[in-house]
Amino acid sequence: MALASDYHLFPHITVLVRGGGDVASGVIYRLHCAGFPVIVTELPTPLLIRRAVSYGDAVYSRQTTVEGVKARLVESMAAAHSALSRGIVPVITEPERVVLEWTHPVIVVDGRMAKNRLDTTLSDAPLVIALGPGYFAGRDCHAIVETNSGHRLGRVIWRGGAEADTGVPREGHATYSRALRAPMDGHVKPEAAIGDFIHTGQIIARIGDEAIAALYNGVLRGLIHERVFVKRGMKIADLDFQAQREHCFTLSDRSLAIGGGVLEAVFSAPQMRPYLQAKTDETATDV
Repeated sequence: MALASDYHLFPHITVLVRGGGDVASGVIYRLHCAGFPVIVTELPTPLLIRRAVSYGDAVYSRQTTVEGVKARLVESMAAAHSALSRGIVPVITEPERVVLEWTHPVIVVDGRMAKNRLDTTLSDAPLVIALGPGYFAGRDCHAIVETNSGHRLGRVIWRGGAEADTGVPREGHATYSRALRAPMDGHVKPEAAIGDFIHTGQIIARIGDEAIAALYNGVLRGLIHERVFVKRGMKIADLDFQAQREHCFTLSDRSLAIGGGVLEAVFSAPQMRPYLQAKTDETATDV
């Protein structure tokens, strides 16, 4: 789907990003700023924790802005086209395979961070990129970008898989995990807001009669939306002991590093050269 827009340097290279969570949002931001039209697919009730920095939160708020880039919930491809023409990232909750057929993207990025192989395949687009573990580059997708924090974060893998999920948050507390989990099934009723400073013992949320209290001082960096029916043991909140409130509302270094890896894959993949060359030829003709 080619899109004529003053907002895009590469209007003929549509990118479909599957998932609008905080890590995928770093990718969306990088691609958008680099001049690619980006369409995002999300669940009808996304399982977002860091909602303040997730373009997928447009599903709940109808429109959201992260780092100056707007995203809007749309219900049709006509509405998606209209949003893109105004420099807005469209977020759509239609089944992903349907959106794939509608858009015929040049690039697909699986940013759902499921940590296991889902339904993305090598044939979905000329360039298919997956984030993190679960996929095998060269078989399930063309490239994988490493998401595990450390020396290899953001590196592009053209053959093989990413490092296995450790299940340990990068910035853990000395005694407790940063992640707060549901003690029972149900809907989360918030008693604090993202960005609030939280004290030890303070009630952050409730599920039914069960209270979820902070085990240490920190800032509430993320909280799942109350529309989500959570299962016992699910992550529902993120309490950051570093207590830097501004970090709640800006993209993380990790997500931006992963976004940089995706851009490297886009500009270095051999199959992208005809599409990128088309833009070079167009520019030369205009001169």
